[in-house]
Amino acid sequence: MKRCRKSRQRWAYGFTTAWMLIGMNNAAAETVSGSAAHALETPWSYRGENGPAKWGELTEKFRLCAEGSAQSPIDITTATISDLAPIRFDYDDSPIYLVNNGHTIQFNYAKGSSLAVGGERFELIQFHFHSPSEHTLGGKVFPLEAHLVHKADNGKLVVVAVLFEEGDENTLVARLWEHLPTYDGEMRVLHKMKINVRSLLPPGRTYFTYRGSLTTPPCTENVTWLVMSAPVAVSRAQVEQFRRIYANNARPVMPLNGRVVKLAH
Repeated sequence: MKRCRKSRQRWAYGFTTAWMLIGMNNAAAETVSGSAAHALETPWSYRGENGPAKWGELTEKFRLCAEGSAQSPIDITTATISDLAPIRFDYDDSPIYLVNNGHTIQFNYAKGSSLAVGGERFELIQFHFHSPSEHTLGGKVFPLEAHLVHKADNGKLVVVAVLFEEGDENTLVARLWEHLPTYDGEMRVLHKMKINVRSLLPPGRTYFTYRGSLTTPPCTENVTWLVMSAPVAVSRAQVEQFRRIYANNARPVMPLNGRVVKLAH
């Protein structure tokens, strides 16, 4: 990719190509992850009469799902190349705390891991998965997407999105998938088994960023998204194993509504 002389130059991208389990930063961890159905006591789903098109009508608390102007996910088709600060990932090892929250498999992370970007620090709370991907690149849908959810002391949320493409077996995913809770509300705590979510990140650190929302009810806005531009590999068998639990837990892409997507180069 060639560098452009000005950060405001438009760039067109041609794409061919998861409470120790209950008590860990409840509001942020649950809502962003998709376990809000339990926390908010309003049933919602990814299909049927409680599906994405109806979220905004289910309760006043979900109003933004229908009326918000900065909703996520989005289809990234163009981006402004900008001299943005690199993301500094400071992830330590963590025991595995898993919960099937009725909408995804969520992996709560031990305290002490964070990222820093733009001079601010955000604590890693949890990560979870969607299949197929929620974000798309030039209309291209990926088989799997991970969301790494971070929260600052002031309450601001940053979510790192990692896209997966079909290829070789993913080593960390293989370890996690050995312990997937298969029914709604099932929890597992594996104190003796530690992981580092850094292994999910692509080797390159180029990323797209935009201002968006939670991709699950209540669809709260003012969430900063960092979408890693390079996908990582996952095997077809690994995707199929997740889909046996959640065959489709992705919100459709939302209108951009004039928002600018930036690409950190």
